[in-house]
Amino acid sequence: MKTFNMRSTPTNQPAPIASPTAAPKGRRGFLRTTAALASGFAGASFLPGLAQAAPVFADNDINVLGPREGYSPHIGTLVSMMNWMRPAVLRATKGMTTEQLDFLLDDKANTIGALMYHLAATDAFYYEHTFKGKEWGKFDPDVMKKFGTAMELGPTARASIKGNNLDFYLSLLEETRERTLAAFRKRDDAWLLAVDPKWYWGPTNNYCKWFHVCEHESHHTGQISLIAGRLPGRKVAE
Repeated sequence: MKTFNMRSTPTNQPAPIASPTAAPKGRRGFLRTTAALASGFAGASFLPGLAQAAPVFADNDINVLGPREGYSPHIGTLVSMMNWMRPAVLRATKGMTTEQLDFLLDDKANTIGALMYHLAATDAFYYEHTFKGKEWGKFDPDVMKKFGTAMELGPTARASIKGNNLDFYLSLLEETRERTLAAFRKRDDAWLLAVDPKWYWGPTNNYCKWFHVCEHESHHTGQISLIAGRLPGRKVAE
């Protein structure tokens, strides 16, 4: 089994998050603070009448973060953040050709296609870990075969993730996210706020793990936009 590392790198050299064993120094404090804040808010959900009184917003109110129908209050709020982030990826890659998705900015960069595959892999890996209880890196062989290379990125991904059209990557993103959302609907806030005392970053709850998936998508969307702005002949929307 490979050991995946997460390192802090320049924006044109994205690091995989396939293993959270070494969270970047800049993020470590942020993630711990996020976990602490989420745990601190936990009690509010269980105050008499408070959860029932929380407003529930429609899915099409994308700019209104908060609880969503079909989810517990905290999970719905997390889902609203994830839903708000995803269109940025879709806008940045809209209409791209296979050639553009395979474009390499330099010999150490990742392609836009590989980064999109990596985002789908992130959903898949955290699904295996948080919903199925799999130890990190010890996932089913079929999951590793389909997503392992994309999760790791680097030379192997540069050599093998290419030749796919945009729909291929969009389908992966939709497939993994819909699976995640379906699992969220079956969980409650007690599950979301449950703390894993042995996680690599220190005590971390499922809220923080999935918020990390959201902010990680933001991180790579910035890289995608940077590469898109350097594609030969491509006009970038203002």
